[in-house]
Amino acid sequence: MKQEIEQKELGMGNFQGYPSLLRQIKHRVSFAQQKAMYAANEELLRMNWDIGEMLTKSQETDGWGKKTLQRLSIDLKNEYPERKGFSIRNMQCMMQFYNEYNKELTMVKVGYFSIAQPAVAQLKNNVNTLPIKHLNWTHNIILLQRVKDLKARYWYMVQCITGHWSKDYLAEAIKLDYYGKHGALANNFDTTLPATEAIEVKSLLKDPYIFDMLTFTDQYDERDIEIGLIKHIEKFLVEMGAGFAFMGRQYHIEVSGDDYYIDMLMYNTFMHRYLVIELKATDFMPEYIGKLNFYCSAIDDTLCREGDNKTIGLLLCKTKDRIKAEYALRDIHKPIGVSDYELGQALPKDFRSNLPSIEEIEKGLNEWNQE
Repeated sequence: MKQEIEQKELGMGNFQGYPSLLRQIKHRVSFAQQKAMYAANEELLRMNWDIGEMLTKSQETDGWGKKTLQRLSIDLKNEYPERKGFSIRNMQCMMQFYNEYNKELTMVKVGYFSIAQPAVAQLKNNVNTLPIKHLNWTHNIILLQRVKDLKARYWYMVQCITGHWSKDYLAEAIKLDYYGKHGALANNFDTTLPATEAIEVKSLLKDPYIFDMLTFTDQYDERDIEIGLIKHIEKFLVEMGAGFAFMGRQYHIEVSGDDYYIDMLMYNTFMHRYLVIELKATDFMPEYIGKLNFYCSAIDDTLCREGDNKTIGLLLCKTKDRIKAEYALRDIHKPIGVSDYELGQALPKDFRSNLPSIEEIEKGLNEWNQE
């Protein structure tokens, strides 16, 4: 309140250009903060690489073992009690970091790495150069230890940067083999999108999608899958990939006075485009493509605004014949992909009937506690 009174008394913010001035200053402060964080991260990586080099060369010369690391860990922690990173395990990671990149700490210059350029395009152009300094220490170590193929590692690095992946998201993506699955779906993107956009979209979509949080013991239909995915919306979004926002299930659109309902509608904030998802509890059939093509056209005309790119269609089927899918897509003018999905395995009924009930488990625990 006092600050508001002072502003009124001084006539602060009354001239026309004030909002623009404030915005420019805030932008400059934000840029300086980001630059400082970036520089600090790069220096930390270089320090860890240098320590890894010192440890490796000393070990090669003097032949010491794990006890030396234990002593170093204790001494360094005592010398720098406020600084983390001197555990035995982390120093072993430093040695691994150095040995993996022992010719030099290969890093892309800031201006050389274009965030706007599609991820896979960068992968093709710069496969021999890893953007190490654009990732923090934890991300680098996860990739170093879990992704041995350099091409795959580069792909994950680019996805981390462009998609702002957390370390947990990265670990889960590696576990689910995002690299192996992305771009594998049947599609017509090369003929319906500009080359750079086709590469970008293929890098984001995959085949198959794993919905292992869903298990059905009896027959199920599309609605059952939809409802199950909504119940597990967080896991569903993780499986879909970075940048997706859920817009709705059975999303209503009206065309020429008739009502239509899209199974699921999403929007990708990185690609600036809608994704229309049609779910099928059956194998692929060519006629499914026509309906999805219709929905994509309707979304382009009714929802897309200036700055939005072409709507993408994604048909998720129980299974598909790739040749049939590619034939069905050949003369379709809207960008559409066809992918399989896999559900979790439910326990067979005869097996479930032999499992103890909750009451039986509780009774057994009580008897065990009384013994």
